Amino acid sequence: MSVEEKIKQIIKDQLGVSEDEVKPEASFVEDLGADSLDLTELIMAMEEEFGVEIADEDAQKILKVKDAINYIESKQK
Repeated sequence: MSVEEKIKQIIKDQLGVSEDEVKPEASFVEDLGADSLDLTELIMAMEEEFGVEIADEDAQKILKVKDAINYIESKQK
């Protein structure tokens, strides 16, 4: 699985949303209905899945699906 596919799977599992809803431009809060606890759990799940630590100031910048994908890809280079 690619980074994008893994992140989309995490989002679907954590937020209980369908594949169709998880688009790169989708906002976690506005489009996918996440609250602050959901966002924290998403960050923790991504940290565990990819073996990275996401600093709080970086986590606050991850607002959309594409932000998460770009962040994780940048950490794996």
